[in-house]
Amino acid sequence: MGQLSLKNVVKTFGMIEVVKGVNLDVSEGEFIVFVGPSGCGKSTLLRMIAGLEHTSAGDIVIDGKRVNDLAPVKRGIAMVFQSYALYPHMTVFENIAFPLRVEGASNDVIRQKVEKAAAILHLDQRLQQRPGQLSGGQRQRVAIGRAIVREPEIFLFDEPLSNLDASLRADMRIELTRLHKQLGATMIYVTHDQVEAMTMADRIVVLNAGHIAQVGAPLELYHKPDNTFVAGFIGNPRMNLLPVKCTGTSAAGVTVDFNGQSLTLPVTPRAGIEGASLLLGIRPEHIRLGAGDASMEIAPSVVERLGQQTIAYVTLPGQETDFFCVVLPGSQSVTVDAPVTVGLMAADCHLFDGDGKAFERRIDLKLLAATAA
Repeated sequence: MGQLSLKNVVKTFGMIEVVKGVNLDVSEGEFIVFVGPSGCGKSTLLRMIAGLEHTSAGDIVIDGKRVNDLAPVKRGIAMVFQSYALYPHMTVFENIAFPLRVEGASNDVIRQKVEKAAAILHLDQRLQQRPGQLSGGQRQRVAIGRAIVREPEIFLFDEPLSNLDASLRADMRIELTRLHKQLGATMIYVTHDQVEAMTMADRIVVLNAGHIAQVGAPLELYHKPDNTFVAGFIGNPRMNLLPVKCTGTSAAGVTVDFNGQSLTLPVTPRAGIEGASLLLGIRPEHIRLGAGDASMEIAPSVVERLGQQTIAYVTLPGQETDFFCVVLPGSQSVTVDAPVTVGLMAADCHLFDGDGKAFERRIDLKLLAATAA
């Protein structure tokens, strides 16, 4: 088991509503990631699922049972926190065994479960060491082992990798993905790091100011964001958004005036948009040097050379508070203040209305995935 349903869940602190009527169904065995900026309500939502925060309204249902009034220990969940919260005077064995001892399990059961969890997490040679003798990644694995021995229906992770350095975070992402496949358990993971979300999730839940902005598979959110918030949050560097005006619609899509050029985007038209001010979205990695379906001349003000990639930042007239960003292969020769021509292909572009809602793109995600494979 391990099915979870959130039904119009609300959380208020005094007069402030931080979670605003969230509805979500999580299937057994799914790896779901809650992602969003600080203050969007993702950790509060996780804590309500865990029973560490009371819901102000709505229902939390686990395996068909309403659990709003159940204590955390009775919900069939286990939670891994950002801080390892290990007992420094206890060995790795005793830290992992602690919840079993609280439950009154026999020594044989404890040893069996701890050794099984340690083997899964590659900690079997560390069981007699104390946390102070371990690396950050090993300590986090001990915290995960303490959750595994409880054999929960649902694992909850609250930014468990944020205290680790970059290389350890990458290693632990792989470890957690492997662990999910091995256990087949339902996992709900909170992070502000979209790289963690994109690389680990079966589905991503993007939260914005207490609302769900969009739910979908990682590539679905990348290629078909529902709105400008998701478009700007998913992808690094974030999507460029440029003001354009609609000049007409046809069976081919929506035609806009871009930088004095006519560009027809393959999106589903809407009635009454001719003459409307819209936003054209283009991801930095989809811009190329040279001509495209539409072109523009830029003079980079900042150039970052990362080896595999070169990232150029440009200040466009009328957009002094935001950067236009271009991601190019690392071998490309671009320099600060030297004008270059870049091109956009219509098939790579997104289109949003004045309220920030996306026009439906005419792309086949399955075909894109097959091409990438």
